[in-house]
Amino acid sequence: MWIVFALLSAIFAALTSILAKIGIEGVDSNLATAIRTVVVVGMAWIMVFITHAQNGLSTIGKRSWIFLILSGFATGASWLCYYKALQMGEASKVVPIDKLSVVITLVLAFVFLHEQFTAKSILGCILIGVGTLLMVV
Repeated sequence: MWIVFALLSAIFAALTSILAKIGIEGVDSNLATAIRTVVVVGMAWIMVFITHAQNGLSTIGKRSWIFLILSGFATGASWLCYYKALQMGEASKVVPIDKLSVVITLVLAFVFLHEQFTAKSILGCILIGVGTLLMVV
């Protein structure tokens, strides 16, 4: 089932890029990010209440709180940079560079989470990097 959600994530990410590029015209990128953030926060809390997950707030440990908050800061920084890049550049070039996050994630997972690199994942990273360069130049 995870693959269905992963594919839906990719579809919605693609829509995000196109809709953002259209919507950001003539709008400050920071303001656009703030508007997007309000919508995302609202959707997330609606899902929390629909699934009755709010009961789990009291069970979250200190370590989880710290890393979830840090992840939130990273998300905010990513969105701010992404919207600024979209405002300044072509979506067809910004998005592939943004997707280099796959390669960076694999490297960070190896370093910090001690996940294994395989020949297949190394080849995939190389191909993603080369593909990104080909699309951008």
